Amino acid sequence: MIRNTHVRTLDCPAPAAGAVLDTLAGPDDAVWPSPQWPPMKLDRPLGVGAAGGHGPIRYTVAEYEPGRRVRFEFGPRFASTGWHEFRVEPITGDRCRVVHDMTVHPRGSMRLAWPLAIRWLHDALVEDALDNVERATTGVVRTPNRWSLWVRVMRGRSGRRHGVADQSWTSPAAMSTACRTSSSRG
Repeated sequence: MIRNTHVRTLDCPAPAAGAVLDTLAGPDDAVWPSPQWPPMKLDRPLGVGAAGGHGPIRYTVAEYEPGRRVRFEFGPRFASTGWHEFRVEPITGDRCRVVHDMTVHPRGSMRLAWPLAIRWLHDALVEDALDNVERATTGVVRTPNRWSLWVRVMRGRSGRRHGVADQSWTSPAAMSTACRTSSSRG
């Protein structure tokens, strides 16, 4: 089993971060780090039963509490069973934390692909998303995410200007290939 958690503490009220979370996969998505990553697309507005994903990774909205939490379950053709979610947790009246949790049970080649490639790409994408939430709620990102050399290599980049995510999209071939290979063996 893989358990992966990312947490960002923000100097803003939980309802402000929750309002940003509610834009996920919508036309004015302020969370998902696109175009530097494949966009999150759903077949209908964010809500229970909406299906879609990003790149080759497919999932369905299993639970949704507007302004608080959205949980996605991975589709049956994905090389893992499990879920990932974003949630907002109040700390005080003017502070909160945004959490991305993922619990998966990898199958087949995903057991090897996760530690070698997927984990690093996943972590970079989620931290870029948390940067977006912080920027949308506070106007600034105190410590912007910096992609590791391994992520830049897998993304086909030799470097990034000032360590900030490039605004152009290049498919992360390692992630795409690993996911397609794993899903086809299903």
